[in-house]
Amino acid sequence: MSTPAAERDQRRTLLWVLVLNAALFVGLGLAGWLADSSALLANALDNASDSVVYLISFLAVGRSETWKSRAAGASGVLLLIFAAGVIADVVRRWLTGAEPLGPTMMVMAVVAAGVNLWCLLLLKRIKVDDVNMRAAETFSFNDFISNGGILVAGGLVLWLGRSWPDLVVGALVALIAAKGGFEILEDARKSREEGTR
Repeated sequence: MSTPAAERDQRRTLLWVLVLNAALFVGLGLAGWLADSSALLANALDNASDSVVYLISFLAVGRSETWKSRAAGASGVLLLIFAAGVIADVVRRWLTGAEPLGPTMMVMAVVAAGVNLWCLLLLKRIKVDDVNMRAAETFSFNDFISNGGILVAGGLVLWLGRSWPDLVVGALVALIAAKGGFEILEDARKSREEGTR
């Protein structure tokens, strides 16, 4: 059972992470659009879905385990929807062509990695172990890994002068998100089963 002080700390941290992810959504979305980068746009959409998930987690603080497991389940479904949308965008860009800007991808990947690492460290400080906090950590860790992939893709785009590294990383970001979505759904299912015992 969490204390009121712990719940306040949890809410404050989730609010910080929510604001940081919303800022990343705007920054990465604008950069992805200007740089014609599928990987940056995928990362921007991922941060948008993360922002919604952090909002759900914020609202779940202090609520019943059933409410928390349902909120986490909604987060997992949202991640799967995001992944499907990104795959559709990658296919569209593969068919119509794209000219991503490697340097912009690399700079934004480094900025986003720093912000996501900060979010992950903030979340790790919270000692409450519930399904929503585990979901929030999964999101931040997935984002940090995705940023590394975008950095590599930007370097390859710059070096090779081709768009395929951007498309490949865009698809990989979607697959990482899908994996995280399935893990969150499984964790939420287990949490519900434990709650009925």
